[in-house]
Amino acid sequence: MSLMFSAILRALPLRCQLCHHRLDQHQYPWCKSCHANLPRPPRCLHCGLPTPYEMESCGRCLTSPPLWNRLSCVSSYTFPYDKLLHRFKYQGHYWLAPSLAKLLATEIDQPAPVLLPVPMHWQRHWRRGFNHSNVLARHLARQLQVQYEPNVLKRDRATRQQQGLNRQSRLSNLNNAFSIKGVMPEHVALVDDIVTTGTTLNQLCRLLRGHGVKHIDVYCVCRTPPPAD
Repeated sequence: MSLMFSAILRALPLRCQLCHHRLDQHQYPWCKSCHANLPRPPRCLHCGLPTPYEMESCGRCLTSPPLWNRLSCVSSYTFPYDKLLHRFKYQGHYWLAPSLAKLLATEIDQPAPVLLPVPMHWQRHWRRGFNHSNVLARHLARQLQVQYEPNVLKRDRATRQQQGLNRQSRLSNLNNAFSIKGVMPEHVALVDDIVTTGTTLNQLCRLLRGHGVKHIDVYCVCRTPPPAD
């Protein structure tokens, strides 16, 4: 966030993005009342998908567990989070990152000592202008007071968008797409804005496990059920 924008933001009266009531600067993007009334379904603490009640591992995880150990998220990709993330990711509203990071930080009890943003290929980074996962991870690291490493994971190959691909296509689409640099601690967390199928994260987890990482968390703003194959 630029110094000029920070000055403008401090000067303007902030308003809740839902009820439009005036806010103090520590409440953005919505007021405490609206935040308290947003739906928060219970979830499986392993995969992060909604469950009838909070549990360590759901039936899906018992039969086909993801390669990470624990997922922390704010909500599903529904209103109002979908609108907020769309502006952040596709409309260049990178100044929303501190607020998104603050929302996510409240869901993390024992943070990993190192945060790794999901990498973006340089071609997509050039077209979009910034890596949203990178920006989110940087602000989340500040909130959690942990280390942030943006250059450890690299996307070596430009891949098709995962959305719309079936399971087999998603897997083959990511073959040899990532590399890793440096020595890893035993506990890290991968940071992304939205997790749907988890295919990308599982590929990164395989890479990290091969480099000695024993415990992998996933931190995301939204976790939403994958489409049926």
